[in-house]
Amino acid sequence: MTDDLPYYSPAQLALRNGQDRPEIWIGYRGKIYDVTSSRLWLGGSHYEHWAGQDLTDELPDAPHTEHVFDKFKAIGNLSIDDTDS
Repeated sequence: MTDDLPYYSPAQLALRNGQDRPEIWIGYRGKIYDVTSSRLWLGGSHYEHWAGQDLTDELPDAPHTEHVFDKFKAIGNLSIDDTDS
C-alpha cells in the first residue's frame, strides 16, 4: 500500500536521474518507481524519456500501457511541491 511509503519532493526525485546518484527513479500518477535494475533505463534515459521526473503526461505517447509499472516496485509517493520533503 503506497500510503505507508515515504514522500519525496520533485527536487528529491530529480536527483535520482541516473546521473547525480546511482538510483534511477521515475514518477507516475503520484507514485515513485525504482527502475535502477531495468536495462532499458541504463544511464537514466529510456528512448526520449528521462528519469528523475514525473512521466505521467508522457505515457499516452508510449507504445505500452501503464501496466509496465507492474514490473517495478513503488518506493515512494511524489509530493505536490518541494515543501513536502
